[in-house]
Amino acid sequence: MRNMIKIEIFNGPIDFFSNDDSRNQDGAELIFNGRVRATEHGETISALEYEQYEGMAEIELKQLANDTCKIFPIHDLFCKHRIGIVGVGETSLHVIIWSKHRQEGIDAMSWFIVELKKRVPIWKWAILEDGSRIPSKCNHEH
Repeated sequence: MRNMIKIEIFNGPIDFFSNDDSRNQDGAELIFNGRVRATEHGETISALEYEQYEGMAEIELKQLANDTCKIFPIHDLFCKHRIGIVGVGETSLHVIIWSKHRQEGIDAMSWFIVELKKRVPIWKWAILEDGSRIPSKCNHEH
């Protein structure tokens, strides 16, 4: 059976993937929503601004999704990643993974997100309350 992969990178609010109750061979449907926190490295922020290496980011994200499906016994992986300004509390990353059992899905989700932050050329800036921007560095293990 071939894995279904859906990848989207876009500017604007995320239209979440819907649940799929027809999956009678999948015991786990893992949903991850990455949200913008109110602080970044101890600073209060109003938003994060995401930029991408256009064209390359989507190619690398698709390759990462394919790699995840090869490494882990999961069935499908859908991912939406926002670019542009994302306000505090809003979702910037939405991922769904379906698998037969929960643990393989959990392992795949964790690995996918860590690798996304390492490999996919999407960068973020923290927008402080005064409107200034500072680079938002990521610890790839969290």
